[in-house]
Amino acid sequence: MADRRFFKVAGPFTLADIAAIAGAEIARGDPGLPLCDVAPLATAAEGELSFLDNRAYLRDFSESRASACLVASQHVDHAPAGMALLVTPRPYLGYALAAHAFYPERSAETGVATGAHVHPTARLGEGTAVAAGAVVGAGAEIGARGRIDANAVVGPGVRLGDDCYVGAGASVRYCLAGHRVRLLAGARIGEDGFGYAPGEGRHVRVPQLGRVILGDDVEVGANVTIDRGAGPDTVIGDGCIIDNLVHIAHNVRIGRRCVIVAQVGISGSTTLGDNVVIGGQGGLAGHIKVGDGVRIGGKAAVLHDVPPGETVLGIPAVSRQQYWRQVIALRNLASKKGKDE
Repeated sequence: MADRRFFKVAGPFTLADIAAIAGAEIARGDPGLPLCDVAPLATAAEGELSFLDNRAYLRDFSESRASACLVASQHVDHAPAGMALLVTPRPYLGYALAAHAFYPERSAETGVATGAHVHPTARLGEGTAVAAGAVVGAGAEIGARGRIDANAVVGPGVRLGDDCYVGAGASVRYCLAGHRVRLLAGARIGEDGFGYAPGEGRHVRVPQLGRVILGDDVEVGANVTIDRGAGPDTVIGDGCIIDNLVHIAHNVRIGRRCVIVAQVGISGSTTLGDNVVIGGQGGLAGHIKVGDGVRIGGKAAVLHDVPPGETVLGIPAVSRQQYWRQVIALRNLASKKGKDE
């Protein structure tokens, strides 16, 4: 059960309600069964909803005390007696939708809090809240139902669409953002890119004259840095999800619905297509192109262009097939050396 000091639960909802919300079918159970919360399989109790999305948890599923569970059809036979079943091909997605219903986003107090500073020329949409210590600069525009948390900074001229969130201590400058953008605590959007020209006895900073363009439904994790462009813009496409502690350099262009996991670094002027996934601590060299649907493994070092649909692994990154051939060859060499000794 979620800690009520931090999370307020809605409901209860009936089994039929959850089926409609999650896009699932009732395979077993009373449609009127009341459900009061969500919980993991191992700790769920009577009146709670859970889910099974990984067969590694089949034992927890078969022993769970949850009143209802979202589950794929192939795992129904493992359910304990008496558990109501909601069948869906994507139980985790169904759970996410149900959890949103039980725990909707809290509605923040609207208006400007005492201790916040909003420039007289800034424009705030209807229902927008600006918390204490936050700063909204000259000419900035924030759409309806925005939320700017404590000590965040929205710089001069920045434009945020409707339903945007800027977390505590985050800063956003030189940026145009779409609707439903979420910038978590400590994110740094639009700071200088790393551009220096070698001179006589010193490095000369190159003015960074571009912007950061964020599409609709972009989520940026805590302490992420996204540099503004040097001349062209840095662009993040619609629906991208960026985990904590990622760095995206100047002039990078990222397509739609990409997923970038923690501690990834993307060097300047690199381009990613749509639906690219980069595992944790992956690194991409500058000025390369990564095609649509590419999968980049954790810690991989990508030094060259990657064609669409490819999966790459290793340091330096190579195709999945080549990577495993290398691993097997190295293992065989090590085994042979051990026998020779």
